[in-house]
Amino acid sequence: MGVEFVLDPELTDELRDEIVSLWTDVTNAGGAVGFVAPVTSGEVRPMAQAAFAAIGEGPDRLLLGYEDGRVVAMLIFVDNRFALKDHWCTLKRVMVHPSCQGRGYGVAIMREAERIARESGWDALHVTARGGLGLERFYTGLGYKEVGRLPGALRVAPGDDRDEVLMWLPLR
Repeated sequence: MGVEFVLDPELTDELRDEIVSLWTDVTNAGGAVGFVAPVTSGEVRPMAQAAFAAIGEGPDRLLLGYEDGRVVAMLIFVDNRFALKDHWCTLKRVMVHPSCQGRGYGVAIMREAERIARESGWDALHVTARGGLGLERFYTGLGYKEVGRLPGALRVAPGDDRDEVLMWLPLR
């Protein structure tokens, strides 16, 4: 059937729980979305609640992908909260449910984010990726350019430091 996108859905308690579940499942499948597996929903919920607050009260925005009424993909447009950076936006928590991998939903949500960004008048999008997972190839395939790398900035385990890769998509 495919994925259908909704921008700025009402953050009901049920939807918040569904997003926390998605976030937990993605992390536990090896996704680089702010945690290292294994995690529980109880560990994810505080970070999710902070994200929900910034979405509900602004200025951040939520994009969800639905398949058959179930949230299967998401990303957050995070406002830079700095006037000199109002012309571009950062994407965070880009994720697709593990059961939907390989269906093109990752590309689809990123293309939808690009469409929304262009309509919003932004000049560029920025996303970071955890090194060592091949995510740079994914973003490069979407037109993003690697513009920087913070060596060993992400400590995923003792003795396992990963680069944080800075990716940039000019829209103008």
